Amino acid sequence: MNIDELVARINELARKQKNDGLNEEELAERAKLREIYLGNIRSNFRAQLNTIEIVDK
Repeated sequence: MNIDELVARINELARKQKNDGLNEEELAERAKLREIYLGNIRSNFRAQLNTIEIVDK
């Protein structure tokens, strides 16, 4: 699942939560998708920090 599909599904579940509520399976799916999303953000941020080069000390 790419990041766009991941965000779309998270948003879909958020809208459903607001309107109707979620069942146990959907709550578990939402938690799993959020962890995947946050893991992706963390790894991208770490990669960005690793490319920073300090010029002046």
